[in-house]
Amino acid sequence: RGVLPDALQRKIPARRPVGPLPTPAAQSRHVLMLTSCVQGAMMPTIDAATLRVLDAIGISARYAPDGGCCGAVNFHLDAQDAALVQMKANIDAWWPLVETGTIEAIVMNASGCGAMVKEYAHHLRHEPDYAQRAERIVSLVKDIAEIVAPHAPALRERLSAGAQVAFHPPCTLQHWQGLRPLSEKVLVELGFELLPFTESHLCCGSAGTYSVLNPEIALALRNRKLDAIAPVQPEMILSSNMGCIGHLQSGTQTPVRHWIEAVDERLSA
Repeated sequence: RGVLPDALQRKIPARRPVGPLPTPAAQSRHVLMLTSCVQGAMMPTIDAATLRVLDAIGISARYAPDGGCCGAVNFHLDAQDAALVQMKANIDAWWPLVETGTIEAIVMNASGCGAMVKEYAHHLRHEPDYAQRAERIVSLVKDIAEIVAPHAPALRERLSAGAQVAFHPPCTLQHWQGLRPLSEKVLVELGFELLPFTESHLCCGSAGTYSVLNPEIALALRNRKLDAIAPVQPEMILSSNMGCIGHLQSGTQTPVRHWIEAVDERLSA
């Protein structure tokens, strides 16, 4: 962080402790989580919180050792051949767990990755060795909110009091995947007070690599989003994509977190 230029330094979050992790494969239900690249390196607390919350609702998460980046970053940069190589590598890594029925879902806690993986079948439709498997992969992809939602009433009984929060829905969640209402509904059911703000449908300016390559426009969008949130004075700003989280945090002193981290914090308390 200390050796980067200001434009990049402000996008690197301060280190926070990951905390203890649950015993692997301790539960009877199993899901697969991505061996994420950017999120795992920059915000490992998101995956750690996801593991603990899943464990609390009776689900163990597994990783495929040979899995990697979902391909979104290369795809954003128009390095589509490289992205296709990453997609195929992930399918190869995940397939043994899918084929044997070891996992019931592929859980996404980064909405940008979720949106990308949901299009694997489209991008690989002309690949005879991958097209059918990609369709099966896509059918298993679930956002973390879709996994937690059925357990929200029981989970709420284990949480300390909720906070007043503003939820920023990433474009990849609300527009690409069409999951906007679900995350807010889960948070309310878990006891959080959602503070409504204007222009919640607009992009925060992160947009994958856009905020690095086009900082002037990205910062203008970030500031517009934060100016819309500021009047409601939330204790915390929540979202569901690490790009949005890091971008928004670079412009405010209000803590910006993945909503699963806020749930985990109250579960631990």
